[in-house]
Amino acid sequence: MARNDKMVDRVAALMSQPKMIRNIGIVAHIDHGKTTLSDNLLAGAGMLSKELAGNACWTDSDEEEQERGITIDSANVSMVHEYEDQEYLINLIDTPGHVDFGGDVTRAMRAVDGAVVVIDAVEGTMPQTETVLRQALKEHVKPVLFINKVDRLINELQVDGQEMQIRLGKLIDHVNKLIKGMNEERYKAGWRVDAAEGTVAFGSALYNWAISVPMMQKTGVTFQQIYDYNKADDPEKIRELADKCPLHEVLNDMVIRFLPSPLQAQEGRVNAIWHGDKETKIAKSMASADPQGDLAFMVTDITMDPHAGEVATGRLFSGSLKRGMEVYVSGTSRTNRIQQVGVFMGPKRLEVENIPAGNIAAVTGLRDAIVGSTVTTLEGMEPFESITHASEPVVTVAVEAKHMKDLPKLVEVLRQVAKEDPTLKITLDEETGEHLMAGMGELHLEVIAHRIERDKGVEITTTPPIVVYRETIRGHAGPVEGKSPNRHNRFYVEVEPLEEGVRDLIKAGEISMRMPEVERREKLMAAGLDKDEAKGIVDIFESNVYIDVTKGIQHLNETMELILEGFQEVMKAGPLSKEPCMGVKVKLVDAKLHEDAVHRGPAQVIPASRQGIQAAMLMADDTLLEPYQKVFIQVPQNNMGGATKEIQGRRGIIIDMTSEGDMTIIESRAPVSELFGFAGDIRSATEGRAMWSTEFSGFDTLPTNLTAEIVSGIRERKGLKKELPQASDYLSM
Repeated sequence: MARNDKMVDRVAALMSQPKMIRNIGIVAHIDHGKTTLSDNLLAGAGMLSKELAGNACWTDSDEEEQERGITIDSANVSMVHEYEDQEYLINLIDTPGHVDFGGDVTRAMRAVDGAVVVIDAVEGTMPQTETVLRQALKEHVKPVLFINKVDRLINELQVDGQEMQIRLGKLIDHVNKLIKGMNEERYKAGWRVDAAEGTVAFGSALYNWAISVPMMQKTGVTFQQIYDYNKADDPEKIRELADKCPLHEVLNDMVIRFLPSPLQAQEGRVNAIWHGDKETKIAKSMASADPQGDLAFMVTDITMDPHAGEVATGRLFSGSLKRGMEVYVSGTSRTNRIQQVGVFMGPKRLEVENIPAGNIAAVTGLRDAIVGSTVTTLEGMEPFESITHASEPVVTVAVEAKHMKDLPKLVEVLRQVAKEDPTLKITLDEETGEHLMAGMGELHLEVIAHRIERDKGVEITTTPPIVVYRETIRGHAGPVEGKSPNRHNRFYVEVEPLEEGVRDLIKAGEISMRMPEVERREKLMAAGLDKDEAKGIVDIFESNVYIDVTKGIQHLNETMELILEGFQEVMKAGPLSKEPCMGVKVKLVDAKLHEDAVHRGPAQVIPASRQGIQAAMLMADDTLLEPYQKVFIQVPQNNMGGATKEIQGRRGIIIDMTSEGDMTIIESRAPVSELFGFAGDIRSATEGRAMWSTEFSGFDTLPTNLTAEIVSGIRERKGLKKELPQASDYLSM
């Protein structure tokens, strides 16, 4: 413990020198060695014994992570590294690689300035590698590359020294090609990885060694020697190599030399993630990481501590965090009082007196904060851009408490779980009284259900997983009249599919109602909306928009909030099957409102607005979209037939097939509804020889021959009439 106390003192001393800080995330595809690498870095900093490094999985502190051998939650560690006789503070976040926990990666990217992208030398860049790289570039996070498991290349694939270098070169080229394709502007500004420059390191996290060009110059160890050491297959030789070229030194040196400090990074990052006025005092304070400025703290993670309650972890862009501060949380009106401030050392949280701008901090006492909240001392501050995820919740289970006495506790626990993991959507099905939990995939929901029982002590039963569909329209309809129950208010709406370009902008978070109106209008017009529509947008809900194109209607402004409530109700649960809507454009073209405010209250306006939209959608060829996943399979050529048959039997299509040695790599795409139980079936079809991974691949229209059956099934499950609804059901009211 004395060693850790000493470490805390060193960390606290460096916190106030932003020039000496590096905030980094470790990102990669599942099983490419991120957690083993994190262990090594901790051992190098003296926080873990070298013998344990690589096997301790110190950042995987949860027993579920240890059991499954995968990272589920991001873990934060602060450590000190010496480079050229100076001490630097490295705040590291180890992120998950499994696609079901991709939300954690997105949130971690908001907290850091640089990312170490880890790639398996044998498997190369995998789908999740691409996803995390895209996420990093979008958040203005600079990448460096670590190619792991080089020993596998030498011993398993038996490549010679020259072939090894060619293969590693190809991997680097491919990563650069990805960076260029995702963001050419950054690529041209020098955000590419280059072995000669020193932004690429090679090594083996399991055996604690690594090499980079600067390290070769420093130690005189050559690539040929690396090859010979590994070829000898002698543990003594490998240990000797790890002593000469310790992984933590190579990697931390690379991080300190090539990844930006908060001072260098914040100006660019704040422009990318904050859309307030750049001339204000707070904007300048964030750009310069000013510890004396107003507080601007972005919450990227919330965890439960059995003793201290909720712990909010996040990035501090401006000001300083101290105990007892009164702060505002975006989206709420009351203030919260900060109780403790500290830093994480893996599973342990250590308290400090004061944390200045540029650091990653852990805070208790923010009871109103959720992931994505902006915490500030400046009343009315423009919040940070909300965090958008690469994939959406597509699988749902219904959760019930095993014992009735636990029901109140279950409600509280589900609220807590949804707060900790924003990629989880919890809803109450009012017809059946069930709580529905929607997540990224089967594993995601399984882990959450297990944690509810283990950590929160509530025994639950869950139904088998079902797919979440989306409702959309294919045609145009309207004007359709929606009448209020008292017949005094009428709304005339038209509906049509929202332009693809506009949908993409909303999804990428580039358009929101919080933007300055002129900027939003110009972007929308560039994406294909005409001028009147771009000017008339009054609400964006998920990927649906409400546009007011009426002229000079009295009392409309004061009624608009209620009209939009009706719109949002339909978008949350469409008329066809009560599934969420996607890509719907609703236009209000005319309205007749009663003079007297008493006659246009919520009970009149909301149903009128809602029914007009419901009827119009059913007239506009309402249909369902189903979620798809890309499925990547690596399989020996002899077993290829079994794998392709398995995909094609699940309404899947093969997009591409390539072979490498005796392995075939199949890239395919299949509906999520057909992929339940895929793990077991692909094992038996390929004698257990297939390695596979999935990635969310968006939504596609449900085949017409399946629509009626699936809609009826959903309606029956939700306790609705089984027959498909007609527009007249909503108009006759």
